[in-house]
Amino acid sequence: MSESLCPCGSKKPYAECCQPFHQGEAFPATAEQLMRSRYSAYALHLKDYLLQTWDKTTRPGDFSFESGLKWRKLRIVKTKQGGAQDGKGMVAFRAEYELDTESGVEKGVMTEKSQFRRDDEGHWVYVSGDVS
Repeated sequence: MSESLCPCGSKKPYAECCQPFHQGEAFPATAEQLMRSRYSAYALHLKDYLLQTWDKTTRPGDFSFESGLKWRKLRIVKTKQGGAQDGKGMVAFRAEYELDTESGVEKGVMTEKSQFRRDDEGHWVYVSGDVS
């Protein structure tokens, strides 16, 4: 995967984009970087990374990936705060997906407005999201 483009849509190689975050070699500097790295983690089924970057107050005990669901494209719609000097931020996005069903492949779009904050160590974490 490291030679191919990153699933987050940055047009950068995965090894130069989200992989260092996924492998714990670096931490996202902005809420948008964390959002992109979490999208890539969903696309790549990196459950541990998703749980580690989830705020401890809202983190589920466990979750599973939906069978046959493939994330295809991420588009950031809007950001509010979430910069390198901020303590909280919001990222609105559209994520296109395909779902394998018995009757064929269904295509769809999920939109979400995600809330982020910095944890006690100063790293960005996902708090919650409003799906529409």
